[in-house]
Amino acid sequence: MTDLTRASRRILIIGPSWVGDMVMAQSLFILLKQQEPGSRMDVMAPNWSGALLERMPQVSEFIAMPLGHGALQLKMRYRLGHALQKHHYDQCILLPNSLKSALIPFWANIPQRTGYIGEMRYGLLNDIRKLDKSLLTMTVQRFAALAYPKTQMYQPQYRQLDNIPVPSLQVKAEQVDKALQKFALNKAQPVLSLCPGAEYGPAKQWPARHYAQLAREKISQGWQVWIFGSQKDQAIGDEILKQINDPSAVSLCGKTELAEAIDLMSVSGMVVSNDSGLMHMAAALGVPVVGVYGSSDPNFTPPLGNNSKTVSLNLECSPCFKRTCPLGHTNCLEKLTPEQVLSALEQLSRHQSSEADLS
Repeated sequence: MTDLTRASRRILIIGPSWVGDMVMAQSLFILLKQQEPGSRMDVMAPNWSGALLERMPQVSEFIAMPLGHGALQLKMRYRLGHALQKHHYDQCILLPNSLKSALIPFWANIPQRTGYIGEMRYGLLNDIRKLDKSLLTMTVQRFAALAYPKTQMYQPQYRQLDNIPVPSLQVKAEQVDKALQKFALNKAQPVLSLCPGAEYGPAKQWPARHYAQLAREKISQGWQVWIFGSQKDQAIGDEILKQINDPSAVSLCGKTELAEAIDLMSVSGMVVSNDSGLMHMAAALGVPVVGVYGSSDPNFTPPLGNNSKTVSLNLECSPCFKRTCPLGHTNCLEKLTPEQVLSALEQLSRHQSSEADLS
């Protein structure tokens, strides 16, 4: 392959359907750009993804997927595939493992269609990979491995986290200022951001009273508190706010668009979050983040980068990966104290200070 051919390569990515996975997918995008700086990379993903993808400089174009998660709609997928033929993509990399996600690139006649076997996608994919979960133990590793030929993807140098680029979302100062003005917020005091929601289920949610106790402690140290989440998180956001009972705390749950949440969170001094998309988003913004883990595994989907820590009790019953606690007590989160999370925050703060001294 000549340099000219490589420089003109066009790659389509079929993106995942979860915020955290989309953030981690940026590691793949960065690797692809490192290998072929002149290539063009487009991403087809759910409409909400646009706010994230426009903050990833590796992405040339965001193509909104008009079909909802789980919808088959064969006729619409055929039309989408046919419409994509005009882009003359050289390769498509599929991050979802479903059969239906492979139909569009197949009907788009993209010559190289790369992805894991998933739901038995023989024929639809022609660069098919078998996933060895014992070697690629983390989601980000599984995404990043698709940047390499199948003969290389399991070599140690390609799966070690030290060699996987960390996601890095880019925000613009004018957008941050606009969001601050819209919600009457300021940076006069350092900001502790809390992300108490978990789309997956309550077995991943640290209790509201723990979040409130942590917040009160940071407020006593001169911090302000912003609570982030979707409309589904309004109830827990309001409950935390009620228990904090201090004017320096505000709940933004259900009030911000995703783009505004990204820009506002970028000015945080620290973030405490359940294992959620917002946790990965905060880490990708370079903000010090502590991820609280209950039913999920901090070794599988940790916040990425040196500016993050995870806390987990590692009980015998966890991680169970259940949406609700099968034992009915959620001890993995109930017994994880605010003092433990505060200690993790202080460790991150000391790490920041030592790095600043070295620089």
